[in-house]
Amino acid sequence: MLAIRRTARPLLVAGAAAAALALAACGGKPAGGPPHGPAQVGYVVLKAEAVPLTASLPGRTSAYLISDVRPQANGIIKSRLFQEGGDVRAGQVLYQIDAAPYQASLASAQAALAKSQANLATVRLKAQRYKELVAIDAVSKQDYDDANAALQTAVADVAAQKAAVQTAQINLDYARISAPISGRIGKSTVTPGALVTAGQTNALTTITQLDPIYVDVTQSSADLLKLKSEIAAGRLDGSGKAPVKLVLENGQTYAQTGALAFSDVTVDQSTGSVTLRAVFPNPNKVLLPGMYVRAVVDEGVSPNAILAPQTGVSRDPKGDATAFVVGADGKAELRQITVSRTVGPNWLVTSGLKPGDKLIVEGLQMVRPGAPVKAAPATQAGGATPATAPAQQH
Repeated sequence: MLAIRRTARPLLVAGAAAAALALAACGGKPAGGPPHGPAQVGYVVLKAEAVPLTASLPGRTSAYLISDVRPQANGIIKSRLFQEGGDVRAGQVLYQIDAAPYQASLASAQAALAKSQANLATVRLKAQRYKELVAIDAVSKQDYDDANAALQTAVADVAAQKAAVQTAQINLDYARISAPISGRIGKSTVTPGALVTAGQTNALTTITQLDPIYVDVTQSSADLLKLKSEIAAGRLDGSGKAPVKLVLENGQTYAQTGALAFSDVTVDQSTGSVTLRAVFPNPNKVLLPGMYVRAVVDEGVSPNAILAPQTGVSRDPKGDATAFVVGADGKAELRQITVSRTVGPNWLVTSGLKPGDKLIVEGLQMVRPGAPVKAAPATQAGGATPATAPAQQH
């Protein structure tokens, strides 16, 4: 054991000496120390440009027109004249009710009208004769007045019988139940032989117009107020029409472009949101009522927007946005900035940066406030030039 300890002692001394020589060769500094000289950084030059602003809002589709078909006459359904699930046009006959009772009523009303008209002719001739006779005192004035009264009664009776004929004709027409609107018809709730009554609660079928189609979206009242204040302050041009694009449930963009129809005048107290309604062409019936979609609404154009690449924007411990720019003296300058939304790979900056600033987007991990930097234009991979893609607010 003594021999082994004597042998190990020289080895430890030799190892310590070798470590000392290695430390001296490195200049007495541990590995991984900070580099010498200014940090190398890449920058992009900011500029002001016109940027269209959009808002991506959730919504659902709803039918442009919808009509429940109900009978306006009593009777037995004799036939159904449409194919369920097909397209129908306004005025197309859908059901035929047994019309025999209504045809008989029309014939009776027409006969009564003819009788009233014949009576009117007789009474009119008598009144004309009495007019001539009263002039020569051949009849009394009382008889003439009675003849005139009979004439007026006959005229009124003819008018009443004409109205009865018109009513009978309307009831006969109601025996043919027609489509009130054009659109896609649903299933029938009755079959031939069923008894229906005028004004019944249950609809015979439903017609839905799908082209065009509504898209109802919601926007918070706070965002709406912010948008109006931006337009009023002149920071946003909202004078043009508001086209709307649609993103479907599967992530695809709908081929047709819609237009904003109106904005509701009340705020939903439970959600604090306002409903906006857009109208979209739907020639191929791709959109069906009740589908969930996202509407991309054009809010306007920011005429002098500053876009900063997201790689050049950081957050401090308080959560505020910050950015480094290359100062005129070649030193890194820390800026407190305000951003409102994203525009593709960029932030829309509302304060803290100005056109011409050299925003550092590469080498930020080596930058310290007030420290000199060796700046060069950023490479394409490190920092993209601000793009003009529409800004979306989610």
